[in-house]
Order: sequence, then C-alpha cells, then structure tokens
Amino acid sequence: MTTDPRIEDLLRRHAPQVLGALVRRYGHFDAAEDAVQEALLAAAVQWPAEGRPENPRGWLIRVASRRLTDQLRSDSARRRREEADAALAPPDALVAPPPGEDAAPSDDDTLSLLFLCCHPELTPSAQVALTLRAVGGLTTAEIARAHLVPEATMAQRINRAKQRIRASGAHFRTPPEAERQDRLAVVLQVLYLIFNEGYTATSGTELLRDDLAAEAVRLTRLLRSLLPEDGEVAGLLALMLLTDARRAARTGPSGELVPLAEQDRARWDTAQIEEGTALVEYALRHTRPGPYQVQAAIAALHDEAADAETTDWPQILALYDALDRIWPSPVVRLNHAVAVAMVRGPEFGLALLDTLRDDPYLARGHRLAAARGHLLDMAGDREAARAAYRDAARRTLSDPERRYLLVRAARLA
Repeated sequence: MTTDPRIEDLLRRHAPQVLGALVRRYGHFDAAEDAVQEALLAAAVQWPAEGRPENPRGWLIRVASRRLTDQLRSDSARRRREEADAALAPPDALVAPPPGEDAAPSDDDTLSLLFLCCHPELTPSAQVALTLRAVGGLTTAEIARAHLVPEATMAQRINRAKQRIRASGAHFRTPPEAERQDRLAVVLQVLYLIFNEGYTATSGTELLRDDLAAEAVRLTRLLRSLLPEDGEVAGLLALMLLTDARRAARTGPSGELVPLAEQDRARWDTAQIEEGTALVEYALRHTRPGPYQVQAAIAALHDEAADAETTDWPQILALYDALDRIWPSPVVRLNHAVAVAMVRGPEFGLALLDTLRDDPYLARGHRLAAARGHLLDMAGDREAARAAYRDAARRTLSDPERRYLLVRAARLA
C-alpha cells in the first residue's frame, strides 16, 4: 500500500464518487463496494510505481467496473436479478457515465450515497460504520480500531447494514424534496456522531481520535459544497470547526483531559474559529435557525472569550433556552442546567439536575454525575462533590475521563 499522503488523500476523495457511479449504474451496493475497494487497492500499489493517471477518477471507475462486471458475469443468478432490476427501474436510473470517460460522475452520487448509508432502517451504529466505509473510504480494520471492536465484528455489522438496505428495497437516489429534510437530519446526526466520537472518545485509552474528527469535518465540508443553501449543514460545519479549534489545548503532555476553563487559549486554532464564526453568522442571517446553528453560536461565544472569567454566560444561557425549545433532549437540559448555574448560582443548576435523575439516557452514562460534582464543588459542598466525581469515574468507559474525575475527587479530600 502507498504511504504517499497525496495519493491516499486522492483515493479517499474519489472513493465515494466512484462507488456512487457504480451503484447507480449496476446496483448491488455490497458488490460495488467490494469492487471499489479492489480498485483502490490496485491504485495504491500501481500509482506510486507507475505514476498517477491523468484521470484518476476515470481510472478507478474503469478498474472497479471491470472487477464488478467480472463478478456479475460469474454469477448467473445475480446477473438475472440485475437484468430484472434494470427492467423495472425508471429509464434515467441507469444513466451514468461509461467507465473511464472524462465526464465525471455527478457529485449528487456522493449525496445519494450519504442518504443511502444513513437510511432510517439502519441503527445509528450501522449508519456510522457504513458511512465511514462507503463515503469516508476507511477500511473495515480502520473503522474497527476507531470503535474498539474486533475487525470481524465490524465486518459483520457492515454486512448486516448492507443486507438490511437491500431488504428494505431502498433506491439509490437523493430523496424527493418532501422527504429530504427528514433524511438530511439523519445524515447530519450521523456526521455529528462521528465527530463527537473523534473529539471525545466514549471508551478506551485516548481522549481524542483525530482521524475520526477530521473525517467528519471533511465529509461535512463535502455536504456543504453539495447543499450550500442549507443553514443546518452550515451550522453543523461551523459547530465542528469551532469545537475542533480547541483540540490542541484539550489534552496535556500525558494525554490527560484539560477542561475548557483551564485550557491555554493561545493554542486554539484561530483560523478555524474565524471560519466557523463567519459560517454560523452567515447561516443565522440568511436561513431559519436550527439546532446546529444554535449550538455553533454557543461554541462561538466560548471561543471568543479571552478567558473563562469573561465568558458571556448570560448569552449562552439565552441560547440554551432557545435550544431547549426547538430541540429538547436530556443532554441539552443537562448543559442548560450548567449554564443556569454559571449565571444564577450552583443551587439553581443543581435543582435542575435533580429533575434529570430518572432520565434513562443520562442514567446509563457518567455526565450527569460529573455535572453534579462540578456544581457541588462550586457550591462548596466538598464531600458531596467528591462522591459525585467518584460516581462519575465509575460510570465512564474512557480512561482519560476517569483519571480526570478521580483527580478532581482527590483534590477535594
């Protein structure tokens, strides 16, 4: 395999378009995906030795198509199903550029591929895995490492996802306008899940998984280029950029978690902050505000503060009030309670946290206990805060977060 990052980037960029072209032309998502993987592998071996072709995407389509048609010819039953599908498909469903032609497959193929991978019939974990494989171009081994599961387990998860898509009868196309917003919401949620896992790993020894976060930003940039008028796509990209801008300061020399209030803000990426801020300001001015835009505005307020003490918490609280009205969720309510504590005092925030005690989603994780520890610490109740931090440490599956929470508890002893 090539170690040339330029070729690796090129292959990753073209992979979803090549896959989209094959799926649109031949159907058979799983067989097309295998053929594209074989073409990418061939390119990774041949291009460094023989030079990059003038039309890399056409080269990949030609090689992948050859692999796929060879496979289809060898399977007469599959061939008959293909012909039956073609006979039933609308005439324009099979229109795709012939393999190897200079005419590039439409970028809409990538968008259709994203919608297909995020089909509502799939579980969120299957949507994430399939998106990373088919659109992100990651190998099954890479996705398995990112999720801390064996490669065989991830391969089964991806195969089951493809079988479920086939069984659902889903078509390879961008949904009609009436369905598009609902389906787009799922796509955005999947991209946000990928980013969050990269920015705060839910388990394992590392707090950050830079490759996942970077891939989520890249895919969201791609989606933004395909849907430039959508305010929520812009909002999600802004939110990712404004959050990811703090990555360098988020961990210490030994990989330990550094909370936002204690981070060295000189290490924040100012270019990302400027880009994200401009993006969310544009979206809020020109489109109807949505949850990702509001969250991006909150992130911008944190990024714009010179230090923790000058953070505009009243404005952040007002934005959480708005977010809770348009997108209520346990996590939003938890963050809202913290914002209330920062503005009105910890006792008010703790009262709101008490209303979340029985929430089944929060009960499974550590964040409610960690927030209680923080607010009890603010209120000066050292013993209760120490117990809450220890409770949170027992619940988290992340080693860096566990160490951080135990350190906080130890400081209160």
